[in-house]
Amino acid sequence: MPHSATASPGSNDSLRRFDSACLLIGFALGGFFDGILLHQVLQWHHLLSGLDGAAFRDLRVQILADGLFHALMYVICVLGLWLLWRAHRTSTAVPRGRRLLAGLLIGFGVWHVLDGVLSHWILAIHRIRMDSEVPLVWDLLWFFAFGAAFVAAGLALRRRNAGRDHVRGAGRTALSVLTLTVLAAGFGASLPPAGATTLMVVMRPDATANELLDGLTRIGGGIVWADPSGALWAVDVRTPRDAAQLYRHGALLVTDSPVALGCLAWTRVAENVPEKEKARRVAGLRVWLGD
Repeated sequence: MPHSATASPGSNDSLRRFDSACLLIGFALGGFFDGILLHQVLQWHHLLSGLDGAAFRDLRVQILADGLFHALMYVICVLGLWLLWRAHRTSTAVPRGRRLLAGLLIGFGVWHVLDGVLSHWILAIHRIRMDSEVPLVWDLLWFFAFGAAFVAAGLALRRRNAGRDHVRGAGRTALSVLTLTVLAAGFGASLPPAGATTLMVVMRPDATANELLDGLTRIGGGIVWADPSGALWAVDVRTPRDAAQLYRHGALLVTDSPVALGCLAWTRVAENVPEKEKARRVAGLRVWLGD
């Protein structure tokens, strides 16, 4: 059984830094969970889905807001990791992995509590389910299931381990794995989709079609389909590595998942669309899906 170290003022300061770091990391993970699951996978809302105005009906604006949100969460997570390693270096004993887990749970829950109160009810920039007739039910469900419950679980875990926090050598593996996971996730998210050569490109609002065409010419790519607005393009590239260069030519987002972006709405046939245009859109969809 490990021997507890005597707590000193310095070790108490280190423990407070450790707790603050875990709180920040858990907070960021809560934001990532919300953004990935609700914004991208389930597509229940974007960050600014509750705001009115023509600008907020532009998919590019919503994607940009989501991207900035994820970037902020990543910065918070990296800051938390830095504080965590700083506490590790300045302490003669490393807190148990259970205290780290408790801090992560509390931070995760705090994010959902804050998001519910601030984003859903005060600012009303979005709700959990924008398409629900009773959005408050979903807001409350999420608030208690992922907010209050996680905070309570983290506090309970911390109380159960009170007095057994400073243990030499404990928690270092968990800290190293957590750091590598966060850094690898951020690096991986910045890369174009692996293995995909047919991609969906969302253009920046200030970009022109000529910019994208110039980029495709440089990498030897081609156009599969283009939205009449010029905001969305399906393109074919020789290798996934080439896709990264499109960010220099007006691309806001390059992805291999048209469904995740809700970009298949253009396949809905309108009454005033000529038959040739309908056929072109259907043919483009078949090429895009690989049929």
